[in-house]
Amino acid sequence: MKRNFIIALFIFCVSLTVSAQKVFDIKKYGAVGDGKTLNTKAIQKAIDAANKNKGGRVVFSKGTFLSGSIVLKNDVELFFEDGAILLGSTNPDHYPKYEGIRAFIIAYESKNIAIKGKGIIDGQGRELALAIDSLHHTGVRVDPKYNYRRMRPEDGRGKLISFVKCDSITMTQITLKDSPGWVQCFTACKNIVIDFMKVESRAYWNNDGIDVNGCENVRITNCNVNAADDGICLKSEATGLHNNNIYIANCTIRSSANAVKFGTGSYGSFKNVTIENIKVFDTFRSAVAIESVDGAEIENIKVSDITAVNTGNAVLIRLGHRNGDKPGYIKNVSVKNVKVQVPFGRPDIDYDMRGPEVDYFHNPFPASIAGIPEHLIENVTLENIEIVYPGKASKGMAYHPLSRLKDVKENINGYPEFTMFGELPSWGFYVRHVNGIEMKNIKLILDKEDFRPAFVFDDVKNLTLKGIDVPSDKINQIIFKDVSSSNLDSESLKRKIEPEQNKFELPAH
Repeated sequence: MKRNFIIALFIFCVSLTVSAQKVFDIKKYGAVGDGKTLNTKAIQKAIDAANKNKGGRVVFSKGTFLSGSIVLKNDVELFFEDGAILLGSTNPDHYPKYEGIRAFIIAYESKNIAIKGKGIIDGQGRELALAIDSLHHTGVRVDPKYNYRRMRPEDGRGKLISFVKCDSITMTQITLKDSPGWVQCFTACKNIVIDFMKVESRAYWNNDGIDVNGCENVRITNCNVNAADDGICLKSEATGLHNNNIYIANCTIRSSANAVKFGTGSYGSFKNVTIENIKVFDTFRSAVAIESVDGAEIENIKVSDITAVNTGNAVLIRLGHRNGDKPGYIKNVSVKNVKVQVPFGRPDIDYDMRGPEVDYFHNPFPASIAGIPEHLIENVTLENIEIVYPGKASKGMAYHPLSRLKDVKENINGYPEFTMFGELPSWGFYVRHVNGIEMKNIKLILDKEDFRPAFVFDDVKNLTLKGIDVPSDKINQIIFKDVSSSNLDSESLKRKIEPEQNKFELPAH
C-alpha cells in the first residue's frame, strides 16, 4: 500500500509539473501554418523564449509549418498537437551547421529536452537530397565526397534529428518522416526515453530509423520503424564512444537493411544491452546483427523473443578487424526464443528502397557466428531457436565442398554482413572461431531440398549441443572441423554427425 501511494504521489507531482509548464505558442511568435511561409526564425524565437523562462512547452497547433534548422535548448519541450506538421525546407541553404551538426532539429549539450505529441515531423528528405544532388552536378555546390558508384551526395544531406552530448531526453508519440539521411542520431548522450514513436522514412539512402551512438541509459520501447536502412542501430563511430545500459523492447521493424544492429561503426564499446519482444518483417538483411570490426568491446548482450517473417537472415554475430590497432572482442551473448522465416528470393522486392544485392552467384545463406583466427568470439548461448529456410540450393549455382572448408573466406577486414564470406557450406548455421557456444533446442526447417549440411563448426572450442532438430530424412547434418571439448546430446544427434574422420577432426564424446 505504501509503495502504491508513493507511485501515485509521484505521478500526481509529475502531472502538476507538466500542467504548470508555461506554454509558448509558435503562432504568437509569428509562425504561419500554411505550408509555404518559412517559419525558422519564429520557431526559434519561441524556443529561445522558453529557454530564457527556465523551461516551457513550445506548442505546434494544427497546421503545416515550413522551417529550416532549429536548435532545441535546455528545459524546452516541443509539443505537437494532433494535425500539426513541422515540414522541412527543401532548400539546402536553410540547414547551416550548428556546433558542427547539420540537421533539421539540433540539440548540443542541452538538458531536459523533449519532443512529444501526435503530430508529424516531415523532413521532405528525398526532395532535399535531390536538390543537393542537382547542385553538385551543376557545379553550384560541389560535394568532394560525392559517391559516384551509388550516384548520391554524401555531404549536406544531414539528419532529421541530431542530439549531441545531451542529458535527459524524452521523445514520445511523435511521427518522424522522410529524412534526407539518418532519421535521428543521439551521440554521447545519456538518460534517453523513446516511447510509442513512429518512424516512416523511406525517402532516400541511409535512412536509419533510430541511431544510438555512444550513449548511456537508453530505453526504446513500443516503436514502429519502417526505414530505408538499419531499423534500430547501436553505433560507436569513434573511440571513446561507449554504449552502456540500453533496453530495446516491444518494437516492430521493417528495414531495407538490418532490423536491430550493433555497428557498423564499432570503435568504442557496447555493454549491458537487452533487446526483447521485437517483430520484424520484409527486412532485407539480418533480424539481429552484432558486429565488432573496428576494435569495439561487446559484452553482456541479451536478445530474446524475436519474431521475423520474410527476413533475409536470422542472426549475424561477427568479430572482425576492419579498423583500429587491434581487434576488439565479443563475449557473453545470449539469444533466446527466436522464430525466423527466410524466403528464397529477396525479402524487400516490393520495397521502394531496396538494399544492394551481392555481385556473385550464391545459394541461400545460413546464420553466421564468426570470429577471426586467434580472436575468438566467447560464451554465446542460443536457445529455443526456430528458423525456416527455403532450401533450393543448387551445386550448379554455387558450390563449396566440405573438403575445402579451409577455403571459406575469412574476409578479416571486410564490411560485416551475413553475405561477407561468399558461398557457405551449410544451410542453417555457420560457426567459426568461437570459444564457448551452447546451442539448445534448435529447430531448423527446410521448405525445399538443400544438398548442404545444416551446421558447420570450424575452429570451435567448448561446444554444447542439446535438442537439435533438423529434417529427419537427412544424415550428416552436423559437420565438425577442429572442434574440441564438446558436449553433445547423443540421442538427438544420432546419425547427424559426419562420420568420416579422415576428412574432419571429430572430438571425443
